[in-house]
Amino acid sequence: MMNKDSAKEFVQRLGPGLITGAADDDPSGIATYSQAGSQFRFALVWTLLLTTPLMIGIQMLSARIGWVTREGLAANINKLFPRWLTTTLVGSLVVANTINIAADIGAMGEAVRLLAGGPLALYVLGFGGLCIATQVFFSYERTVRVLKWLTLVLFAYVAVILTVQVPWRQAISESLQPWSFFPKDVSLKAYAAMVVAVLGTTISPYLFFWQAAQEVEDNNRRPESQALRLHPEYAAEHLFRIKQDTFVGMTFSNVIALCIVMATAVTLNMQGITDIQTSSQAAQALKPIAGEFAFAVFALGIVGTGLLAVPVLAGSAAYAVSELYGWKAGLSNNFHEAKGFYLIITAATGIGTLLGYLEVDPIKALVWSAIVNGVISVPIMAALMWIGQSERLMGTYTISPRHRFFGWAATVVMAIAVVLMFATSF
Repeated sequence: MMNKDSAKEFVQRLGPGLITGAADDDPSGIATYSQAGSQFRFALVWTLLLTTPLMIGIQMLSARIGWVTREGLAANINKLFPRWLTTTLVGSLVVANTINIAADIGAMGEAVRLLAGGPLALYVLGFGGLCIATQVFFSYERTVRVLKWLTLVLFAYVAVILTVQVPWRQAISESLQPWSFFPKDVSLKAYAAMVVAVLGTTISPYLFFWQAAQEVEDNNRRPESQALRLHPEYAAEHLFRIKQDTFVGMTFSNVIALCIVMATAVTLNMQGITDIQTSSQAAQALKPIAGEFAFAVFALGIVGTGLLAVPVLAGSAAYAVSELYGWKAGLSNNFHEAKGFYLIITAATGIGTLLGYLEVDPIKALVWSAIVNGVISVPIMAALMWIGQSERLMGTYTISPRHRFFGWAATVVMAIAVVLMFATSF
C-alpha cells in the first residue's frame, strides 16, 4: 500500500500528461460523449477502449520529442519537412483551436446561465477575459498548479455515475456486441459519423503540441537537466516519469469519457432522449431524470473543464506559431519577454470569445473544428513517427519497436477515421 510520502511524490511527478489528458475532456468533448451515450447507449464504449492505448502511445511520443530535443513539435517538423507543409499544419491548428475555443467558451457561458440565469453574453465575455488574464499574468508555476487542481473537476462525472443505477451486465454485453443492439431508427452512416467524432475528439492535434511544449518548458526551468541527461540513470528515470505521467493522464481522460457516455446512456437514452447536441443540453436533460444534484454537478463540470481546456487550446497554438517563426515562447516568460507568444494566446482566445458572443452555432463550430483536426491529424502523427525514429533528431533516444507499433497503429486508425468522416459527411 502506498504511504503518504510515496503518494505525494507520485502526485508531484504528474504534470504535462495529466493536464493534457484532462484537457481532452473539454466541453465540446463532453457534448460528443453525451451524444454518443444518448443516441447509441453502450454501443460506442468500444471506441474508448480502442483509443486508450493509441492515445497513450502518441502522447508519450510527443512528450519524448519535447524532452529529448528541447524543442516543440513545430520546430522539429520544420527540420524534416518543407516549410510550406509546416506552415500549413500550424495555420490549420490555429484555426481549429480558435473554433474549438469558441465552442468551449459558449458552452461554459450556457452552463452558468442554466445554473444562475442571466445574460449569456456577459458570461461568455467574462470567461474569455478570465482565460486571457490567467495566462498572461500568472507565472508558469502558478498556471501549472491551477491546471493540475482543475483536473479534479472531472471527478464530477464519476459522481454522476454514482448517483444513477448502471445495468453493468447490459452495458458490457452491448459494448462487446454493438451490432446486436444497433438502434433501429438510426442509420449506419450516423453510427460511423459518431465513431469518427469520438476518435477525433479523443485524439486531437492540439494535445500533441501542448504536451511536447510543456516538457520543453520543464527543461528550460532546469538548466542542469542538459548535463544530467548524459547519465543513463537520469535519462531512464525521466523517461519513466514521462511514461507514468502520460499513462495516468490518458487513462484518466478516457475513464472520465466513459463515465459521461455511461451516465447519458442510463439517464437519457433509457428515457427516450436520443438527440443531445451540446453539453449544456445534456446537463439540462439530466435534471428531471437524475435530479438536481446530477444536473448541477454536470453543469459545473462543463465550466471547470472549459477553464482547463481553453488555456491548453490557446497555448498549444501559441507554442506552434512561435516555434515556426523562432519567437521566444513559454509561460515561464513574461509578456514583454515573449510578446508574440502572448499575442497569439490573446488573439486565439479573443476571437474565440467573440464567436461565442455572437452565438455562433456550436454544432457547426464543432463540425468544422473536427474536419480541420481530422485533416491535419494524420500528417502530424506521421511526422511525429518520423521524428521519433530519426537518429539525427533523437540521437540514442529513438522510439522502441513496440512504441513504433502503437504510434503507427494510432496513425492508421486516424487515417481510416478521416476517410470515414468524409464518406459520411457528404
